[in-house]
Order: sequence, then C-alpha cells, then structure tokens
Amino acid sequence: MADYRGRFVWHELLANDPKSAGTFFSKIIGWKTQPFGTGQSYTLFVSGKRQLAGLMALPDEAKKMGAPPSWLTYIGTPDVDETARVATSLGATVMKAPEDIPGAGRYAVLQDPQGATFGIYKSNQPPGPDDPPTVGEFSWHELATTDAKAAFNFYHRLFGWEETSSMDMGEGMGVYQMFGQSKNGRTLGGLFTKPAQMPGPAAWLPYIKVPDARKSAEAIKKAGAQVINGPMEVPGGDWIAQGLDLQGSMFAVHSVTAPAPAAKPATPPRTAAAKKKPAAKKAASKKKAAPKKKTAKRAAKAKPARKAAKKAAKKAAKKATKGRKRLR
Repeated sequence: MADYRGRFVWHELLANDPKSAGTFFSKIIGWKTQPFGTGQSYTLFVSGKRQLAGLMALPDEAKKMGAPPSWLTYIGTPDVDETARVATSLGATVMKAPEDIPGAGRYAVLQDPQGATFGIYKSNQPPGPDDPPTVGEFSWHELATTDAKAAFNFYHRLFGWEETSSMDMGEGMGVYQMFGQSKNGRTLGGLFTKPAQMPGPAAWLPYIKVPDARKSAEAIKKAGAQVINGPMEVPGGDWIAQGLDLQGSMFAVHSVTAPAPAAKPATPPRTAAAKKKPAAKKAASKKKAAPKKKTAKRAAKAKPARKAAKKAAKKAAKKATKGRKRLR
C-alpha cells in the first residue's frame, strides 16, 4: 500500500441540490449518475464501469459552519488515523474524525494550516494502477493558498510530494510551484500564493479532463452557469477554463492539445533521368535488334558471310548489355 500515499484518489461534490448538480455535470462532462447501494443518499458519477466521483447533500453541520457547496478532494494514505495525527501536529485541524465507510474504506476530513480543506482516504481494496488520467477523470489539482512555501512543506511532510518545476506568473501573481511524486516522475498539480485581489479562502481546485476545454466553456455558459476564468491556453499548449456551477461550487476543466499528425512522406518527383529511361531502354532494344536483322540478311546472301555476321552479332549484344547496366 506504500504507493497509495500521496495519490489523488477520490473527489466528492457537496451540493445543496444533489439532483440538480448531477444533471449539470452529466451535461457538461458527460458523466452518468447511479446510486451507491440501496437506500443510500450517496450518488456516484460514472463513465461506463468507471466510478469517477461522488455526490451528496452538503451536511447540515457544514452549512452551520458556513461551508458553501464545493468539491472535496481526497488524498490517499496507508493509515488514516496516523496521517490525521501527524497533520494536527503540523498545525492542521480535524474537521471530520477518522471513520469507516462500510464495505469501502476509512476516511477523515482535514483543514491544512492555511485553511484549505481536503480529505484523506484508505480503500479496503488494493490500489489500482497509477495511470495517466483519461477523459472524464481528474487530471490536475491546484491549491490557491495564503503561503505557498509553508503549504508545500506541510504536504511534503504529510504525503512525500516533491517540487518539480515552477513558473513565474508575472507582476503581482508570484510563482506557480508544481509538485509530484518522485516514484513515477509525473507532475500532479501546482500551488501558489493567492494575490490580494483574489477573493475567498485557501482552497483546492480539481480539474476534470475533457476533449476540448473551449467547447466545455461554451456549454457551461449555455447551461446558465458562469465561466470565471478562460478558456485560456497554458504553457505547453493545453487549454483550461474555470467555472462556478449553478449552485456556486467552483470547478475547472482541462484539455490536452493533440499532437500534430505526422506528415505523409512526399512522393519523389520524376526526374529527367527517370523520364528518359524507357526511351534509353527502347534504344538499346533497337541496337540489339539491328544486328540480328543484318545477320539474317547476310546469312541469306552467302555462307562465307555467316562468320562475319556472327561476330557482328556478338559485338552488338555485348554493347546492349552494357547499355542495360547503365540504366540500372
């Protein structure tokens, strides 16, 4: 289970109106919904046989604390209780104490020292392959926080994440620091210090992979929701868009630019030499045929001439052979 640590393993939408939220994301992303078990108030977002995310009503206790509808991102751990203990020793707050989900696993909900909420989870099942995300899955995870350096140190100690590359976002925006896992060499997301003009508390934002973020942005608007950033091209050629759904929960979409199709090999132009080859071959045939005609005529005229004719024929054949070799 060691490779389960630090992976983004589940995403859950807490909504005021789960039915409406299910309809919205089915339209925008293409997911289908199905109930989790019999008589359960938990809904799954699925694509074929793949379970991609969860959907449930925003708990009353969360509403009382002023929590808005939002996506909750879960990070894998081999030991939920120990991770919760270490997190609190690093300054985090336990929002939901470790608890079992019958037949599924164990989880807890935490708030990091800068105020961003996230979940931790351990499945009862062995971890599946850590493959690159496909369309419909979550492909990027972004943390907007009040202190990027302190936040990264917290998550590094908790999950072992490593810094990968970074990008200067320009004046007033600071540095966008990307992170990942050294064991697979893949970047998982990025974090940055929120600029003063960016409203709201520190928060995680998951990105959903779609075929075309630009088309998804248009679909978000047509559905009556709001696009708050984008669609825009990011370094590397990918496209993203960030939006608010009909109930105010923030989400983002991401599409990968398809590589340009390989160019077909050009058909080599017919050269002058190539055009002349048939003519040359024909000429060689004529040269070969001419001696034969002469030989036949001379043979018909007189026997003494046969020897001279045979000699001339051999000479002509030899010359024609040389001509064919030059044509190859």
